[in-house]
Amino acid sequence: MTTSTVDRNQELAAFLRSRRERLDPGDFGLPARRQARRTPGLRREEVAELAGVSVDYIVRLEQARGLRPSAAVVEALARALRLAADERSYLFDLAQQRPRDADELVTVAAPPLVGLVDDLSPLPAMVLNHRYDILAWNAELTRLLGDFDALPPSQRNSMWLCLMHPRMRDFYLDRERMVREGIAHLRAAWAAHPDDRALAGLIAEFTAGNEDFARMWGEQDVKVNGRGTKMMRHPEAGVLAMRFETLRPLEDPDHLLVIYRAATAESKAALDRLTAP
Repeated sequence: MTTSTVDRNQELAAFLRSRRERLDPGDFGLPARRQARRTPGLRREEVAELAGVSVDYIVRLEQARGLRPSAAVVEALARALRLAADERSYLFDLAQQRPRDADELVTVAAPPLVGLVDDLSPLPAMVLNHRYDILAWNAELTRLLGDFDALPPSQRNSMWLCLMHPRMRDFYLDRERMVREGIAHLRAAWAAHPDDRALAGLIAEFTAGNEDFARMWGEQDVKVNGRGTKMMRHPEAGVLAMRFETLRPLEDPDHLLVIYRAATAESKAALDRLTAP
């Protein structure tokens, strides 16, 4: 990984290898080979056969020789490797075959979304960009997660806070899952915004400064969860079970609107006390 921009060839090669090696040949009804398999997963010639391309083409892709597969080939590879929807999108981004709008990097929340975040009170809510920079938030979110106004702008990033801020290290009961889900989002964003040097710099900082991030980044996971439950250990309210929903506005597709709701009656009562005027 470079610290400035995405090395698409290397990342495409690593992603294809990782997805090929995780597959079970028995799931494809492939005939038994007389020669024992030395590595896990499908052989390159098996992927080539399933995708309808030459073995040499697969070899060159996995050796990062600068090929740019067509959209049809990318689709065939995605089917052959049985990629999930998030993985398929990631592969299209790496191959530069997914149509996208102009890459205008968002650093300020759209005014209508700022107003919507305020109107969502008493539900804690915030607006993020693809880097997970926190662009707007309401008072309830401040009471739930912390005073973002007190942080320098460079630290107003949800992944930075989770990984690097001392107060947040024990905030999430299932911290590894939170980090893993954040990494999946950042990896997908990294492929979709290859020229975003700020994002590449964040990833380089996290990789160098956090062993958990470095280990999980190498797992090539790109499954993004847009809803779920987070267990939080709040210093005043105690343990809170909070449901979250992540929405992407049609008019502002580089924004993410995150809304929190209490998942249990006990958590709702504690949250109401915490956010009371």
